[in-house]
Amino acid sequence: MKNITHWIAGAPAEGSGRTAEIFNPATGEVAGQVQLASVAEVDAAVASAVAAYPAWRDSSLVKRSQVLFRFRELMYANRDELAGLISSEHGKVHSDALGEVTRGLEVVEFACGIPHLLKGGFSEGVSTRVDSYSIRQPLGVVAGITPFNFPVMVPMWMFPIAIAAGNAFILKPSEKDPSASLLMAALWKEAGLPDGVFNVVQGDKVAVDRLLEHPDVRAVSFVGSTPIARYVYETGTSHGKRVQALGGAKNHMLVLPDADLDLVADAAVSAGFGSAGERCMAISVVLAVDPVGDELVDGIVSRVSALTVGPGDDPASEMGPLVTEAHRDKVASYLDLGVSEGAKLVVDGRLTPVRGGAAADTPGFWLGPTVLDHVPADSRVHREEIFGPVLAIVRVSSYEEGVELINRGEFGNGTALFTNDGGAARRFQNEVEVGMIGINVPIPVPMAFYSFGGWKASLFGDTHVHGTEGVHFYTRGKVVTSRWLDPSHGGVNLGFPTGG
Repeated sequence: MKNITHWIAGAPAEGSGRTAEIFNPATGEVAGQVQLASVAEVDAAVASAVAAYPAWRDSSLVKRSQVLFRFRELMYANRDELAGLISSEHGKVHSDALGEVTRGLEVVEFACGIPHLLKGGFSEGVSTRVDSYSIRQPLGVVAGITPFNFPVMVPMWMFPIAIAAGNAFILKPSEKDPSASLLMAALWKEAGLPDGVFNVVQGDKVAVDRLLEHPDVRAVSFVGSTPIARYVYETGTSHGKRVQALGGAKNHMLVLPDADLDLVADAAVSAGFGSAGERCMAISVVLAVDPVGDELVDGIVSRVSALTVGPGDDPASEMGPLVTEAHRDKVASYLDLGVSEGAKLVVDGRLTPVRGGAAADTPGFWLGPTVLDHVPADSRVHREEIFGPVLAIVRVSSYEEGVELINRGEFGNGTALFTNDGGAARRFQNEVEVGMIGINVPIPVPMAFYSFGGWKASLFGDTHVHGTEGVHFYTRGKVVTSRWLDPSHGGVNLGFPTGG
């Protein structure tokens, strides 16, 4: 079985003995073990980053961008291997895993433009023979704590920009699917990144807490559930750190009567069941405005019945298993809960065929696509983040009722409107209290040159990830005011300086 280690000071580093099992979600079998960092191992990674930071900070922007370009090419060349690691430990199908790598590479490509992204401003003659200009400088050692559902893409939302800006970075990936982190570390080294600028500590809460408390870690980025995001934000900021913590979601798709229902059904199935629904931008609720509900549900059910559920390494598979047995069981518990709350179970994922047998009877962590119709608006199935392949259909009477339900929710990560009415679309994007909005686009994940992040309980902190906000998060500004004296200097003046 494989043994996943840490990566410290440019090389694999064995742990002190604590380990956790890594599973193959498609079979339920143990595939290896991952080291779980102690406080001492986290401290060693931070010390390595502290030692490497000054020279990397002082390296030229051109040199940094050259390393980023080489890393981008190496990642692209190894994308199939990365996708294979994702499929084997997370469970998502290979094509979806390839898409994850591709979207992550967009941020690397954005970070390659760091010489432009760090340009400051200059004002000549703000006072007599006085100039002012602004610059942005790196923070120092920064850390990223990332989730199981995107073991390549989410880390790449963080470390390319942080490193390009001149910081040293420590990655704490999910212990559920850690292998890709070591391959990325090895590719950074091959690209010419100095040892210690990128480190990986595998681990659990011990590692997280030490990163949040360590005095030499200046900033922490996090993506995960809302309760943990709140904990990371409160703990990190109480220790004087800059923190961006992205939490959970409950994303709605509002469907108006004039929408193309074939397009809507395709989008709802794709956005609801891709990656087995384990996406913070998955559509988990369809708000069907009367009278389109029955026709739309029929279209969704017909498409779901045609999906192929199977192992991620099978080219015929369109949806794989969930990441762990415990998570599968938690998601499955919402099916009976939904029925008890008054919903109608029109597709039961526990009965989905998987390689010839029902999901519930097949080794592995399987739960097929599930559709609950007539879900009450006040039900837990509607309000809570399920994070699995469960699509809830809520019937509403009007556009106004749909927007009110979206805005009433705890989360504000992503939402979508499907309509052919431009006026309704413009009104929706203005009125809805959500950070990322799609108009006839079911998963409105911004491109890398815009920033990703939600509102309300979906974000703790003041900045979103990647894009311009990401650059600002990993840097801090200085304004320099300078005067170079010339022979006309008039001597001592004790008056308060003014802009004369």
